[in-house]
Order: sequence, then structure tokens, then C-alpha cells
Amino acid sequence: MNEGYLDFDEYIRQGEPSQREKAGYWQTAIGLQAVDGLKVSGYLQNTACRHIEGDITIDEARELVNQYYITKTAHDAHDEDKEEADRVSLNIVKVLSSPTFDFSTGGYQSVHRRVFEGVMKHAGEFRKYDITKKEWVLEDDTVLYLNWEDLRRAIDYDLEQERVYSYKGKSQDEMISHLTKFVSGLWQIHAFGEGNTRATAVFTIQYLRSLGFGVNNDLFAKHSWYFRNALVRANYHNIAKGIDYTPIYLERFFRNLLLGEQWDLRNRYLHIHPTEEWRVQPNLATPSSTPSSTHQAPHQVQDKLHTDNVLIIRLIKVIGQEQLSIKQMLEGVGLKDRMNFLEYHLNPAIQEGFVRMLYPQSPRHPRQKYLLTVKGMALFNELTKEK
Repeated sequence: MNEGYLDFDEYIRQGEPSQREKAGYWQTAIGLQAVDGLKVSGYLQNTACRHIEGDITIDEARELVNQYYITKTAHDAHDEDKEEADRVSLNIVKVLSSPTFDFSTGGYQSVHRRVFEGVMKHAGEFRKYDITKKEWVLEDDTVLYLNWEDLRRAIDYDLEQERVYSYKGKSQDEMISHLTKFVSGLWQIHAFGEGNTRATAVFTIQYLRSLGFGVNNDLFAKHSWYFRNALVRANYHNIAKGIDYTPIYLERFFRNLLLGEQWDLRNRYLHIHPTEEWRVQPNLATPSSTPSSTHQAPHQVQDKLHTDNVLIIRLIKVIGQEQLSIKQMLEGVGLKDRMNFLEYHLNPAIQEGFVRMLYPQSPRHPRQKYLLTVKGMALFNELTKEK
């Protein structure tokens, strides 16, 4: 097993449901370390396998890694970096394993604190100084990050604007564009001294899940460096050099993530002065492109905002822009058997991220109702247009 990389695809393809879920968390957590040039240790990878296979809990895995570094006698030049990558990966898996999510400034701080607990002295604390960072894609220039005095106000504003934004009636392109702008803006604030991209990625994954999107795949794992550089390009402009803000690269990341598109996510396309070979970023699903063996053929691409389940489609049409009780939904689909409806209509719609509870923390709430997630609303909008 090579240190720094573990292929979890075998677990994801053939494992039990719980193994697939945990393998996805580990794949994402380890892959995100690449944004800071870090690689995990072989010990962490073996520990991850034990957790995936159910031999140990995530807390037991954390304790094993903690003891490993306490008792380790032989050291090499990269031990400090590996320890950070190991601990942060464990923390990210624990965060992603939790079903809770706080969409607030405090929640954003909490993600940073939980991700970098035991690694950074000021985990979860906003920076109290201004920063610049030289970027390869900008030829050592820097994004203009927000001044430290206004960090909290800026995050409060961005989150509130997102909270009141309505996805009703929006096309897929409009949704992707809006999500790109939101995530890009949150990252540009750069609220913390270090670890902003990893914290923003975890917060984004949690937020997208709360909207009904399934994002536990290998994009954040295998293209985390592209994700960071795309954020850089979305927030950089230089009038003297004729360079404007360029969100298209980040939009293509999200189009791959949420729509199943196949843009070639390699960093050389993002350089402000790419060579001729890297000027045009191809979509590998188009006839003019030459897909590599690691990509699906065009006819295999499935739009992740859609479903072939006619019962889910039927329920989405019934709910529409309303909040309905189970009794109202039963009447809408023309059924009387509650158990049949739950098994074949409602539960699959919830599991695939199209429908959610109004009171998710209290499933038996006396006024419980159900409504479409953003993912469900996207499909409803498309179905309405087709009609």
C-alpha cells in the first residue's frame, strides 16, 4: 500500500451499504489533504480500513492514531505533515458522519474547529490579521481576501442571503450558477488563518446534503486541488492584465458533481496564461472529446437531478411548491394504503434526496409535513417546463 493514497473504490463498488458510506467519507477526507500538499500515513490508511470494515468506531480510530504518534520512536522529515493529514482526515470523517448541520456563522466556525481540533491552536477562531497568498495559477499573484475586521459581518451577510434565496422556478443552470457564487464568496472571505479550503469544502458538502444532493463521491477526493484553484480563479481579476473574475471553472466542478457531467478537471486549464494545449477545457462526454478509460461513455452519464422512478416523479408532481402531510399526499397520488405509500413512494423519494421533512429532528412531530428539497424542486421545475 502506497503511503498518501488509498483507493476506496473496491469498498464503494462491492461493500455493504455502511461500508460504502464510510469509504466515501474517507475518500473525501484523505483527498482534501491535497489542497495543502499533505499526504496521510500508511498507518492511517490501515486504520481507515478497519473502520470501514466495522472493526472499530471512528472515536477508537482517532485514539489509535493519537497513541501511534505518542509512542512513535522512528521519525522522518515528513512526520509533522503526515500527522496533520492523519488527524484532519479523521476529524473530517467524524464531521461527515454526523447527520446534523448548522447553517450559520457559528456553524461555519464549528466546522473549522471540529476539522482542525488537535492540529491548530486557533481552530475555529477567525483570523485577526490580513493575508495574501501566492498562487501558481496566478503566476504568484494573490486573491484579494477580505480584511480581518469585517469577517463576521461578511459571513453573516452571505449566509443570510443564501438562507432567503428561493430555488423555486430556477433552471439547473441557474442553480449551479447561484451555488457557485455562494461557495466562491464564502471562500473568498477566508475567515481563518489556515485551512479555509478544507473547512469550506466540508461545509459545502454538508450544505449540499441538506438541500437533497448526494455528494459523497470521489470529486472532492480526486479533484480537491482543482476545486481550490477554481475558487482562486473565481475570485481573481487584474484589469492591467486583462483578466476578469472567472467562475466557469468552479461551475464545471459543480456540474460534474451535481449533474453528472464530465468536464476534464485538470489544473493546467486554470492557469491565467495556459499553453495552447491547455487553453480549451473539454467536456469528455461530448463527441468531439476523447474520453479516457476512467470516464464513462456519454450514454452512461446520468443526470443526478433526475430519476427513472415513476412513483417518485408522481409524488414530486403532487407536492410541487407545497408542504403536505402524509394524508394530503395519499389523496394526491390516489392511494389509501399508508404502508404501501411509505414503502414505494415517500421513503425512496427521501432516500434519493428529492423530499424532506419539515421537522427532520422530530420525525413524529404532530404537525409534520413534507416538502421538496432543492434537488426535488429542480426536477419539479423541469417537469413543469416539459408539461
